[in-house]
Amino acid sequence: MKVSFHGQSVVRVETNEHTILIDPFISGNEQCDLNADSVKADVILLTHGHNDHVGDTFDIAKRNDALVVAPNELAEYFGGKGLNTHPMHIGGAHEFDFGKVKLTQAFHGSSYTEEDGNVIYAGMPSGILLTVEGKTIYHAGDTALFSDLKLIGEMNNIELAFLPIGDNFTMGPEDALVAADWVQANTVVPMHYNTFPLIEQNPDVFAAKVKTGKGLAMKIGDTIDL
Repeated sequence: MKVSFHGQSVVRVETNEHTILIDPFISGNEQCDLNADSVKADVILLTHGHNDHVGDTFDIAKRNDALVVAPNELAEYFGGKGLNTHPMHIGGAHEFDFGKVKLTQAFHGSSYTEEDGNVIYAGMPSGILLTVEGKTIYHAGDTALFSDLKLIGEMNNIELAFLPIGDNFTMGPEDALVAADWVQANTVVPMHYNTFPLIEQNPDVFAAKVKTGKGLAMKIGDTIDL
């Protein structure tokens, strides 16, 4: 299994049979190296409805006939637009043919702004525990630091965790270091930084300070094997 990072919160997981995209914010994201018009995906996983996470979901899913797995209200919205969706909610898990997905808490907001400026309520934000081929990846989504991150670490053997460090809209580097200790992942990768000025951070400094597991500041397009 190959896991790659593509700026902001965009993560791609490639197995022998499936390509999974998480929060595919590609168009308008100068940090992303993917092409929204050609990227392949069998599955799209969404943490919440904000446009810098939903991104190009509709076009990618339509072109690839991809399954969109998302929090209930967001899945219902895209289902109403004709996409193939699977709704979930926080605390719930489901076994798919590509792996197991469980949604976790995330302390943030969730709404989707349409092209005409209409704002759609998108339910509760979430994090994602994705277990594929016996290995668990934790994508925290957009979140503040919260104490139940300890439970997520205690209840799951997490191989790889993506944690936001941008501050202002999510936890910053200091809080993310506490989260890294609590999550207890073997490898911790910072995300959700440097996409725009308000969330500028130094991922290398963060990664060097990770004490529990290994901190890894993945460059745009970097891939690791799990």
